[in-house]
Amino acid sequence: MTETNKPAPGMNRRGFLKAGLAAGGAAAFGGAAFSGAAGAGESDPLITEVQDWNRYLGAGVQAAPYGVPSAHEAHVVRRDVEWLTASTESSVNFTPLHALDGIITPNGLCFERHHGGVADIAPADHRLMINGLVDKPLVFTMADLMRFPRENRVYFLECAANSGMEWRGAQLNGCQYTHGMVHCVMYTGVPLKTLLDEAGIKTNGKWVLAEGADAAGMTRSIPMEKALDDCLVAFKMNGEALRPEQGYPLRLCVPGWEGNMWVKWLRRLEVGDEPWQQREETSKYTDLLANGKARRFTWVMDPKSVITSPSPQMPIAHGKGPLVVSGLAWSGNGRIKRVDVSIDGGRNWTTARIDGPSFSKALHRFYLDIDWDGSDLLLQSRALDEHGFYQPTKNALRAERGENSIYHNNSIQTWHVKEDGTVENVEVS
Repeated sequence: MTETNKPAPGMNRRGFLKAGLAAGGAAAFGGAAFSGAAGAGESDPLITEVQDWNRYLGAGVQAAPYGVPSAHEAHVVRRDVEWLTASTESSVNFTPLHALDGIITPNGLCFERHHGGVADIAPADHRLMINGLVDKPLVFTMADLMRFPRENRVYFLECAANSGMEWRGAQLNGCQYTHGMVHCVMYTGVPLKTLLDEAGIKTNGKWVLAEGADAAGMTRSIPMEKALDDCLVAFKMNGEALRPEQGYPLRLCVPGWEGNMWVKWLRRLEVGDEPWQQREETSKYTDLLANGKARRFTWVMDPKSVITSPSPQMPIAHGKGPLVVSGLAWSGNGRIKRVDVSIDGGRNWTTARIDGPSFSKALHRFYLDIDWDGSDLLLQSRALDEHGFYQPTKNALRAERGENSIYHNNSIQTWHVKEDGTVENVEVS
């Protein structure tokens, strides 16, 4: 302790701490006006007094052998919209994007989309077949697959219907519901090309049909160029085995393309000379245009972004002063090059700071640090990817595709921040 910092005569250490915190609390933050900082003559017993968690021993090392989040974070969970579907077995729930940070989604919070409920498959009983236009039809056990060279890749997965409710106007009040059908994890698995090469593709093999082992028998046609490019047959996510709701024990990863193609509980890969025209690529997952025609095979998820905080489920609770605007951006074309943020509904734009790793076809975290004066804000973000594709306004997207669609809504989202800090989903087209 220096001479100038010695406590006054008769003052014990606790009293010295109280005085020091009261006098120097704001200085520690460079003079910023943080509303939670102790004022002159005040003290905070939560820092100056001994608390219960300081007095007593906590739980031991085996109290939770797997590990669970803090009980104080019990509100951070996937949520569904009960009226959205008639059955939970063919439905969706949503990632709590507003409560997360960084780019990696915890395994237990990755959104779910099922067509026939979660299949319960013992890995010892699971098989993967490759058949069709191949030189050598093959069947792999999980043990067989574990012997192939494996790779680790960070990718986002987005349902084609993400933001689908917003086509005709602002509907759901929360980015968990408007944009929560997306997550980003590190997948571990075997390149699909490695397995197809093992079977030997015949010269007329131009497509691959991926089939799941769930009750829905999910199937999608994948062009051979994509199958041999960056697709992965994955068995782990974020270092641990896939969760059952994420396709345990085996799923297909089709980076940058709509989530319906990432077939879970993968059991069969058939090589053919043309697409199979299955249900999920004809009557579903096509884009109905204003003239009554439908776009098919619209696989790529175009550049998109959303501000996750402030947002309807993450209002401003601290009043005026320093405010961190945070969000996510992604593109099925590759990396995000830039994210612009507007606080006035698109009249003016400021380039945000992208922080953390920048992987191709993965989520990117952006921040804009502002000083909020307590006035209304119209928050927007727009993403630009490395190939020059911009996120469109809602009106621009509707002019191109009408209002009949459900899928591939990557338009700019607007949040209205009110003077009291609450936030509402609105439309500035």
